[in-house]
Amino acid sequence: MKTTKPKLQRISQSSFAMRAKSMTAHLSKDLRDQYGRRSVGLRKGDTVTVTRGDYKGHEGKVSGIMTSEGRITIEGVTMKKMDGTTKPVMISPSKVMVTKLDLSDKDRKRRLEGKKSKVKDDDEKEKESD
Repeated sequence: MKTTKPKLQRISQSSFAMRAKSMTAHLSKDLRDQYGRRSVGLRKGDTVTVTRGDYKGHEGKVSGIMTSEGRITIEGVTMKKMDGTTKPVMISPSKVMVTKLDLSDKDRKRRLEGKKSKVKDDDEKEKESD
């Protein structure tokens, strides 16, 4: 069966890099103030809170990212199967909010810090012009 929604057709036909770029989530208020940006690309190890849907309120670390499906899995967010076993639930990144970033990657940390200093410089320029 083929989808009739043009947006979904574009997503399914897009490249791996474009799908990976769309795997972003909003930052919490504290992180937003700290880093001066609204959203960030999700990585395995980030701590997120589910903000919408059946699993609203659940918090856990991102345990997997499936760019082909455009979904993530979170530790502790599972469903029970008919045979009694559990399996992770795949959740859309738009339904989660990042509460703690995994900064073990030096490049990611440098990029986030660089964005923060740029925002501070802009704020200082605005204060000087007033």
